[in-house]
Amino acid sequence: MRDQNTQGNSMEELNLYLQEHGVKPSYQRTRIYEYLLNHMTHPTVDEIYQSLADQIPTLSKTTVYNTLKAFMDAQLVRLVNIEEHEARFDVDLSTHGHFKCEKCGHIYDFELDMSEFKSDFLKTFLIKERNIHFQGICSKCHSESDQH
Repeated sequence: MRDQNTQGNSMEELNLYLQEHGVKPSYQRTRIYEYLLNHMTHPTVDEIYQSLADQIPTLSKTTVYNTLKAFMDAQLVRLVNIEEHEARFDVDLSTHGHFKCEKCGHIYDFELDMSEFKSDFLKTFLIKERNIHFQGICSKCHSESDQH
């Protein structure tokens, strides 16, 4: 579970993991967390809701919003704002950056070595969150456009 992979983890294990992080597990919360772990695509609330609504008839968008807020408060997920009108959620809490392709919309994770990032200006601040993102054309879309 610690490696962000739920393959082989039961609902009981997910419930215990949520409890360990101060989140009271419910069927809906557990299924939302399971979805995030199994879909590392930085989904939106709408994507999560659309994917689970058929399986959980009592699910509402409000429940998804409230659950994600509880997960953020418990530091189980983080909000990714690459574009101001698009809130996405990331269960990978490691230090990494994001690249969003302007053509296909895919968001890629990339590793960051924050020890190489130096700023004398920031030395006087208490940094609570680091977000680095880039936008452009991914290599797949770029090579496809070269072939046309």
